[in-house]
Amino acid sequence: MEALKIILLSTFILCVSNTLIHSQISPSRIGTVISEFELRNTDYKIISLNDFSDERGLIVVFTCNHCPFAKLYTKRFNDLNRKYKALNVPLVAINSMDTLVYDEERFSLMQMKAKKESYNFPYLCDAEQVAGKLFSAEVTPHAYVLWKENNNWVIKYSGAFDSNGAEPDKAAPFVANAVDELLAAKKVMNPETESFGCKIFYRKP
Repeated sequence: MEALKIILLSTFILCVSNTLIHSQISPSRIGTVISEFELRNTDYKIISLNDFSDERGLIVVFTCNHCPFAKLYTKRFNDLNRKYKALNVPLVAINSMDTLVYDEERFSLMQMKAKKESYNFPYLCDAEQVAGKLFSAEVTPHAYVLWKENNNWVIKYSGAFDSNGAEPDKAAPFVANAVDELLAAKKVMNPETESFGCKIFYRKP
């Protein structure tokens, strides 16, 4: 059994080492206004920022199907959305991965993943990578907290979802802390962190 664990761990490390990177936290995106975009949800519904006009804020997480690191966060995404959607700060996940690079990111497989893992939040397909470029998302998962200011969506937090992918009970909840501070009308004390995950490759124009 121990030998099997070692083999599986070695395989995981080999695969991950070829795809996982740290995101760059500069230039800063804090304070950037995000313009309108429209993306297709796994239920085929088109969702835009206008659909959240009555919300106080929005948690946007760039994630995908294949990334080993992103796979660790499914339950945490569901839990966070369950908590903060009730406070008018829902979570939305976006997949900006290039399907020409990763066949696993096809829309049909996004639908299967959302159903299998009982997503309680929209999982949007960014096939043209419009949203990814708007946010300058670099890896999966990469989280943002948007806040409504003068009818504009402003980035107030950018970076890692939390500080520990493998052990959620030991993680510093970066996104949750940012939302709690904004709900309390306070300044986000830790607005930028360095996220870690699979690189989002953007197609050249």
